[in-house]
Amino acid sequence: MTTIEVTEDAIRQTRELRDEFQRFLREYEFGMREVETKISILRDEFLHDHAYNPIEHVKSRLKTPDSIVEKIARKGIDEPDFERIREEITDIAGVRVTCSFVADVYQLFDLLTQQDDITVRVVKDYIAEPKANGYKSLHAIIEVPVFLSTGPLLVPVEVQFRTIAMDFWASLEHKIYYKFSNQVPSHLVESLSDAAEAASELDARMERLHREAHGVPRRQLPPPPPRVVQV
Repeated sequence: MTTIEVTEDAIRQTRELRDEFQRFLREYEFGMREVETKISILRDEFLHDHAYNPIEHVKSRLKTPDSIVEKIARKGIDEPDFERIREEITDIAGVRVTCSFVADVYQLFDLLTQQDDITVRVVKDYIAEPKANGYKSLHAIIEVPVFLSTGPLLVPVEVQFRTIAMDFWASLEHKIYYKFSNQVPSHLVESLSDAAEAASELDARMERLHREAHGVPRRQLPPPPPRVVQV
């Protein structure tokens, strides 16, 4: 049995690295909270001023250290340091906004990203151009300022906007691919594609029913032109 001697200096360096990593993750947590607050304000304003809530629910998540390490490996980042990770991995903090209708998705996207302190880095509109498997969602990487004791810091946060139907389909698709370790039988892939079309039809029908029931004219909210597109 081999005995490895651990010096006080090695322990100190390990603790310093741990503390630095915790500070690194806290920055993203604070950025995530800022975005959550902005979305919460928009929701409350809609409720008070328009008696309408376009947001069904909001979820947020912070990547775990293991997930960050796995993504570093997948992206082939050599000798990563915190600055390199900041540049290469922009979805450490994520917020998912599930809306009632497609029109609400684009309206909320506009209302959030047009705020003066928000910078849009990347937009991926998988509603206008769905993925081959049928996945639909509007993704945006935005930067939000976080004011720390050491000064302001711009933190990237990934925000996903989708409807209830899109969210249900994406959740089921994820569970199926996890079950089969990404080796999904072809007949299930075809069924998922059919289900994606059905979800899209349901979105259109439910929004049409909503307009008819409330006497709301058709909203002219085409997809906003992306500032930067990566598909």
